[in-house]
Amino acid sequence: MNKQPNIIFYFSDQQRWDTLGCYGQKLDVTPNLDKLAAEGTRFNNAFTCQPVCGPARSCLQLGQYATSTGCFTNAIAPDFSKKMLADYFNEAGYETAYVGKWHLASDNKADLHFETTAIPEDRRGGYKDYWMASDVLEFTSHGYNGYVFDKDDKKVEFIGYRADCINNYALDYIRNKESDKPFFLFVSQIEPHHQNDRDRYEGPDGSRERFKDFEHPGDLPVGQGDWEAQYPNYLGCCHSLDYNVGRLVETLKEKGIYENTIIIYTSDHGSHFKTRNGEYKRSCHDGCTHIPLIVHGPGFEKGGVVEELVSLIDLPATMLDCAGIEVPKNYHGHSICQLLQGNKEDWQQEVFLQISESHIGRAIRTNRYKYSVMAKGDAWKEAGADTYYEAFLYDLQEDPHELCNLVKDERYVEVRKELAKRLVVRMQQAGEEEVTILSAK
Repeated sequence: MNKQPNIIFYFSDQQRWDTLGCYGQKLDVTPNLDKLAAEGTRFNNAFTCQPVCGPARSCLQLGQYATSTGCFTNAIAPDFSKKMLADYFNEAGYETAYVGKWHLASDNKADLHFETTAIPEDRRGGYKDYWMASDVLEFTSHGYNGYVFDKDDKKVEFIGYRADCINNYALDYIRNKESDKPFFLFVSQIEPHHQNDRDRYEGPDGSRERFKDFEHPGDLPVGQGDWEAQYPNYLGCCHSLDYNVGRLVETLKEKGIYENTIIIYTSDHGSHFKTRNGEYKRSCHDGCTHIPLIVHGPGFEKGGVVEELVSLIDLPATMLDCAGIEVPKNYHGHSICQLLQGNKEDWQQEVFLQISESHIGRAIRTNRYKYSVMAKGDAWKEAGADTYYEAFLYDLQEDPHELCNLVKDERYVEVRKELAKRLVVRMQQAGEEEVTILSAK
């Protein structure tokens, strides 16, 4: 590649993979993303590495699992003295821009609170050329209307549907960019995340009627959770993201830079709609860990469908690789570019997840099995433990919707032993201490 590509990381929040047509959604929710997938590359088996907002974001900015970034729950900030993703792009001659939800600046331990105020420059992770963000966007806005802060700490109020307004800032940066430097733009939408203070999903007006005929996701039992009431608005949120990706693509084409821009679309985690615990995420189940991942642009054109297991932790390395920047040795993930180059023999055979806040948990997900363990302790204060006990085992070949927990099934004793060994190895690779896993009785 003669010219470094522009890179746009388009990040949704709490979006299930199956909300996209290219992953099986029957309603017309994501026509623009489906087109990107058809013309680029779709990853069928992409998973988060931490199903909580702040920790997942720390993993992206530092390229390490949350226990290494130190941000293993929300409201714990990473060490901003460490070199972050944007710093590498800055050094390589890129402009760096960030819009939307940040969720990394506030720190309860240090009594630093920027949830509704401007984020200091030294807590922005190196994004220096354009900044229009809020630390906790769900605290400074609702589905309609709200505010963010610009790079000069000025409060900027927006009117209209939130996803449209956040996208407008991305378009503003692209349209008014003056230098001929390549750019790295991180667009962090909050949709389709539920509105915290109202505990509901807030789609654009008309969403309830437009998407009322949705097909029942198989992992959500009838009569459990709140999906039956919330799903139409949830799909409305997803449709708004798709609409805005379409606007972004058109702007790139108008500027004549679409062909040299890599767009990566994914999410921090999904939603199980209170069917696995008392809220929407923080569990090992695919409903909140299986995420969409579509990549379009140089190197990914007509890449088709990739079935290998890919993690969110692989994307920082991927972005640097796409820009021709050497991937740091302390990164825990691997560039997915090698999968497009046919180098699949040494690719990972499972993805590893750390879980916090609801419980101290660890899990691996293979093509066939989901295996998860828990530890006793305060999941808000303790990042890990030295002893875990088996909590979940699902045979995804027989039970793709994870409705039958086999963790005490005697037929799977040997399977559990093998998966436990693999999980311990992955924990150690993530920098964790050696642990004991107690068998379920």
